[in-house]
Amino acid sequence: MRFLHAADLHIDSPLRGLGRFDGAPLARLRGATRRALVRLVDLALDEQVAFVLIAGDLYDRDWQDFHTGLFVREQMVRLQRAGIRVFIVLGNHDARGVISREVPWPDNVKVFSSRSAETLRIDELQVALHGHSFPNREVPEDLVPGYPAAVPGFFNIGLLHTSLVGAEGHDTYAPTTLATLKTRGYDYWALGHLHARQVVNEDHPRVVFPGNLQGRHARETGPKGCELVDVQGGQLNARFVPLDVVRWHRVAVDLSGAVAADEVSARVVRALRTAVVAGDDAASADDALHALRVTLTGETVLQAFEARQPGALAALVQAAAQDVMGVELWIEKVQLQLRSPLDRQRLAEGSDALAELVRGVDTLAADGPSLAALCQATLADVLDKLPAELSAALVAEEAQGAGQDDVPRLADVASLQALLRDAEATLLARLGPAEIREARP
Repeated sequence: MRFLHAADLHIDSPLRGLGRFDGAPLARLRGATRRALVRLVDLALDEQVAFVLIAGDLYDRDWQDFHTGLFVREQMVRLQRAGIRVFIVLGNHDARGVISREVPWPDNVKVFSSRSAETLRIDELQVALHGHSFPNREVPEDLVPGYPAAVPGFFNIGLLHTSLVGAEGHDTYAPTTLATLKTRGYDYWALGHLHARQVVNEDHPRVVFPGNLQGRHARETGPKGCELVDVQGGQLNARFVPLDVVRWHRVAVDLSGAVAADEVSARVVRALRTAVVAGDDAASADDALHALRVTLTGETVLQAFEARQPGALAALVQAAAQDVMGVELWIEKVQLQLRSPLDRQRLAEGSDALAELVRGVDTLAADGPSLAALCQATLADVLDKLPAELSAALVAEEAQGAGQDDVPRLADVASLQALLRDAEATLLARLGPAEIREARP
C-alpha cells in the first residue's frame, strides 16, 4: 500500500501586497498554489498510490467565486479516473462554517464529519482512517479523546488539523500532545496546520506535519511538499517529496570590507548560487522560480554610499542575480544591516557637531520611552495619512504572517532604534570624514 499525506495547500491564497514590488512575476506567484496541487496529483498518478490524505486548509478562505472549487474538483476527478481515493479533514481556514459556496465532490472524495470523529475502512487494504473536521475556525478543545479506538488487525491512520501544544508562531487550534495521540493506538498520524515540515515522532506511531505544499512568502522558506508513505508487511517507509513551484529563500551576504562593485557582485552571486543549489532536488520543476529576500550585512564604507544614494546596493544585487545562470531568480527584497567603519566612540569624544550627533543618537537609543514619544510625534501623522488601500494591505499581510519588515512599528522600540541608526548613517554619510563621504563602489 502506498499513499500521500499533504496539508495546508491554501489554494488561491491571495498573496497580498506583491504589486508593490517592481517586476514581481505576479501571475506565477498567484498561481503557485494551484500548480503545486497539480504536481501533487501528478505524483499520486505516477506513484499509483491507493489514496491521498489532506489534513486541513485545502482552501485558504471562503471562495471569491466558484472557480476555486471547480479547479480543485477537476484535480480530484483526475484522481478518480485512476481509482485513487481522497480523504480530507477541514482545518481552521476551510472549516465547515467558513466556506459558504460549494460544488459537489466526485465519488472518490470523502470529507470527514465536523460533528464528531468518524472511522472509514478500506477493507481490501485493511486500512482504517479516523478523522474529525473543524466545524468552525476556532476549535480550542482537544479533539483526540473523541477519536475512535484503533481497528484491530488494520493499519490505522488518524487525520487531524492541530497546533499540538505550544507551537511557536501559530495560533492554538485543536491543541493536543504526542502522549494523547499515542493513546489511540494508531500507526500513523497525518497532521496539518504547521507550515514547516516536522516529524514529531518517528516510530509507532509515525506523527508528521508535512508542511504546506507551496510557500507563500519569505517567511515560508525552503522545499515544500508532501509525504510519500509505503507500507509493506506492516513496515512503514516514508520520504518527503518536494512539490513547490516557487521556492522562497532568505539569504544573508556579508559585505565586510567590500569597497568595490565587483566585490559586491561576486559575493552576492556566490551566496545566491549556494542558496538555490543547497539541498536542491531539481528545484521542484524545470520552470521553478526561486524567490529570494537578500540581507546585506557587515562593516563597509559602502554603507555611506547607500545612505547617499538609496537603492544603489539593491540595484547591484538585482544585477548580480541576472548573472546566476541555469535557474530563474526573482529578488523579492533587499534589506540592509550594514555598519559603518567609522569609529563612533572616537567621534563621540570630539567637540564638533558630529560628536553631538553621535552622543545624541546614543542617548536617545538608550531611552526607549523618549524615542517612542519622539517617533510618535514625528511619524504618526505621516503614517496616518497613508492611502487606505495601502494601510489595509499592510494589516492583511501582518495577519497572515507576511508583514513587511521595513514598515516602522511605532510600538516596537527595536524597530525605532533601527530607524534612528539609519537616520544617523545618512547624516554621517553626508557630513562625516572624506573617506566616508566619498566612498563609492
